[in-house]
Amino acid sequence: MNLMHHMGTRALELGIPLSVQLDLTYRCNETCVHCYLDHEDYGEMTTAEILDVLDQLADAGVLLLNISGGEIFMRKDLFEILEHARKRQFSIKLKTNAVMIRAEKAKRIAALDVDSVQISLYSHKAETHDGITQLPGSFKRTLEGARFLREAGVKVTFANVLMQDNADDYQEVRALAEEMGIDYTVDATITPMLDGDRGVLDLNMDADRLSGVMRDASLLGDQADTLLAAPTGPTPLEEAYKTLPCSAGHTACYIGPYGDVTPCVQFPYVVGNLRKQRFIDIWRDSPQLNEVRAIRLSDLEGCSQCVHGSSCTRCPGLAYMEGNMRGPSIQDCEKSYARTGIASYNLQKKKLRQIPLAVV
Repeated sequence: MNLMHHMGTRALELGIPLSVQLDLTYRCNETCVHCYLDHEDYGEMTTAEILDVLDQLADAGVLLLNISGGEIFMRKDLFEILEHARKRQFSIKLKTNAVMIRAEKAKRIAALDVDSVQISLYSHKAETHDGITQLPGSFKRTLEGARFLREAGVKVTFANVLMQDNADDYQEVRALAEEMGIDYTVDATITPMLDGDRGVLDLNMDADRLSGVMRDASLLGDQADTLLAAPTGPTPLEEAYKTLPCSAGHTACYIGPYGDVTPCVQFPYVVGNLRKQRFIDIWRDSPQLNEVRAIRLSDLEGCSQCVHGSSCTRCPGLAYMEGNMRGPSIQDCEKSYARTGIASYNLQKKKLRQIPLAVV
């Protein structure tokens, strides 16, 4: 058992929120075509409010702090926030597009001993990347920011979200990352808008491309044999009863820029607000959060005995956005199908519903 797994297990046993993602703002200097956020500012938490939230999180036992947005460098108080977070001994990861990072900022990040910085990069081609971000010159500035961070000694990861416009570029993006001494991660999931609008899902890759990505052993490293093998399920029912669908709400949660607390950034079910309640009170006593915690894999229609039970990446947040947090995430069913060629119970059920009845 590795250290992080052991920490997660102990946090679950003790009811401690081990990890929190804090979005400082939804404002951004890019307007990415696939982004699930509204980039207007409807009253972000002030510097004083955020520093107080950090104190509350530290007192509650939070160790891992992921700071994201929007674009975090749109906040002029970013370094004040980071300095306070480090004083409270958080292990910090940052998410940014790096467009606003120059050498001096990179050095300040390095001096704060930030664990890592994740940077969104969509293509190895400027025209494709800039087309997705809708910010001319963003490709050049993003690569420059990444280089400044690497030169300062900061660990960097390129996050490559795939969609129709860049689905064929991921191998070259990964090669570019390797050339620059940067880690690489790929994500084949387009997230619906937080307001529920699902139109953005039209940007998803077609089935053939998705299958190609999901079956690319070079992307999966040591996990390839497990994730690319034919499924061995179903998951034993007695094991399913003990299985939690996800860490969201159990050892992790999300805080938005207006103080809303949800189980995860992709699970927009508001369980409390930090402008009205203390974090620890929400974490311990929120009826909505306890509702999420009560869900077990065995509660999920068609999931507990699915052939993909041991390897499915089902996201309860995506399921919630599809209409039922206790239901399937069809997007994840589609990824399992792309990986194995075997349709899940829920995917077959969906396809049957789509077959028009014969006219007699």
